[in-house]
Amino acid sequence: QVQLVESGGGLVQAGGSLRLSCAASGRTFSTSAAGWFRQAPGKEREFVAVIRCDGNGTYYAHSVKGRFTDSRDNAKNTEYLQVSSLKPGEAAVYCCAEGLPKGWGIRPVYWGQGAQVTGSS
Repeated sequence: QVQLVESGGGLVQAGGSLRLSCAASGRTFSTSAAGWFRQAPGKEREFVAVIRCDGNGTYYAHSVKGRFTDSRDNAKNTEYLQVSSLKPGEAAVYCCAEGLPKGWGIRPVYWGQGAQVTGSS
């Protein structure tokens, strides 16, 4: 059974930065696509970023491209999301996912419980 555990969330000022981590258990991480999604209060969950199993390809939602960076360390079974220049409307629960590549994105099979990112003015 695969478990994903996010960490690194917290209070961030508008324009600020933080790094989210997603630690994966199990033996499938290094051969799986990994990605990030977020859900703000009252809104549907939305795709943020995806990274290929070998770490050599990434794809981002248009709204975060150039500000967020998805990366992974397969030796540590960990995926990261570097968040920069956070905008006020981007406070949300950020969840990582592990799954299969689907076009430019990911079809999640496993989900983490989420890390809260709260914005402050």
